[in-house]
Amino acid sequence: MKLVAATGNLHKLREFREILPDFEIVPQREAGFFGEVEETGSTFAENALLKARAVCKATGLAALADDSGLCVPALGGAPGVYSARYSGGGDAENRALLLKNMEHIADRRAYFACAVALVLPDGRVFTADGRAYGTILHEEHGTGGFGYDCLYQMIIIRTL
Repeated sequence: MKLVAATGNLHKLREFREILPDFEIVPQREAGFFGEVEETGSTFAENALLKARAVCKATGLAALADDSGLCVPALGGAPGVYSARYSGGGDAENRALLLKNMEHIADRRAYFACAVALVLPDGRVFTADGRAYGTILHEEHGTGGFGYDCLYQMIIIRTL
């Protein structure tokens, strides 16, 4: 099955292909979608659906979208749905603002939240969401990943 990745983010396109190796996942531009979808939703799920619906409608193909971000309860859930545009700058500026806002906060618990939406041309919609819990570090560590990755330490929870 061919899926259109409703994103212009090359990191997300690569992740979709890694997670779903049995599907042909094409970039939205390759499928003929050149617009920008305004993320006006108040939740990650709403934003994922906005993107998937717009791309499916424009291309006539199944569209897969996600929205994700970092949520810090001690900051009222910020940066939340505004994670990518938290500072108004890029990744480095977002991380710097997060560290500044966390300077005097002892409770450094956080979670990455992600919602995905798949919209099919026949109108069917599938959604899922999840969280990965962790803590915000006091300084950047490592150079891998993107976004807030170098400030985040995931907590591994094991169940028996």
